[in-house]
Amino acid sequence: MSETVPLHSIDVVIVNYRTAALALSCLESLAAEAGEGMRIRAVVIDNASLDGSADVIENAIRERDWNWVRLVRSPVNGGFGAGNNLGIDLVLQQERPADLVWLLNPDTRVMPGAARELARFMAWNRAAGLVGTALLEADGSPWPFAFRFPSIQSEIERGLRWRFSSRLLAGYAVARRMGEQPERADWVSGASLAIRPALLREGLRFDESYFLYFEEIDLCLAARSYGWECWYLPQARVLHIAGQSTGVTDAQAVHRRVPAYWFESRRRYFRKNHGLVYAIAADLGWMAAHAAFRTKQALRRDPSVDPPHLLGDFLRHSLAAPRR
Repeated sequence: MSETVPLHSIDVVIVNYRTAALALSCLESLAAEAGEGMRIRAVVIDNASLDGSADVIENAIRERDWNWVRLVRSPVNGGFGAGNNLGIDLVLQQERPADLVWLLNPDTRVMPGAARELARFMAWNRAAGLVGTALLEADGSPWPFAFRFPSIQSEIERGLRWRFSSRLLAGYAVARRMGEQPERADWVSGASLAIRPALLREGLRFDESYFLYFEEIDLCLAARSYGWECWYLPQARVLHIAGQSTGVTDAQAVHRRVPAYWFESRRRYFRKNHGLVYAIAADLGWMAAHAAFRTKQALRRDPSVDPPHLLGDFLRHSLAAPRR
């Protein structure tokens, strides 16, 4: 009897860094998606965790007889993009290529039916090269956002944090609250991002010069230059416990100093994609707007809620500052 060919197949790439328990929880949620016309395979890239994470994941794969999961130990931690590029290259080399490559953070859990929704949408919308799922907060509440590309106007809006200017610049604000129907977006979160293999075979990869942050924005912008569309799909839902590896995007992030690599990634994105003059203007726009915000806060005697040393760190890493 010949083997039944799955209606849909997805290759999943998960980049782990010191979050073994969360990565295993993510894999468990994926296991529930397989079967009944859906084939799931997964590659876990351990980004040189050095805390025993790789051993924990490898032992769990063996004990649970997960022959659909493969663990690969990267000798170095090259960052989020580098880890995903390694996984992408591996899944594209497999026999019987999948219909879709799905990048998932280890601190995610796939909600029932999400894999099928992604596969069906990509089969129906042939112009879509990338699609992001709806994300849920850790408590299950919706986080229904996709994004616009950053610009000088969005940097001013982000720096001012003033209701009037935010209304005036609403069409430039990076975050977009999405509705209940699929919709095109400039870019979507890299925590749960599906990519059509044809686009990857055309050469699309993450720019590994970004260690962390802005790499998915850069990827989506590059995909647009290839002629592919980026979509947000609210029918596919993934729970995301943000910031577990970095501490930058979780609920306590405002109390922590923003790491240098965030500023470096932001600077690279603007200079690479818009040129030096535009990047400097974006730096000056945010700093002037943020200074105005801080002045307003001081006059109102409102305590600042910024991470420590934010303005000084921004200035030090900006293109407007003299380089040593």
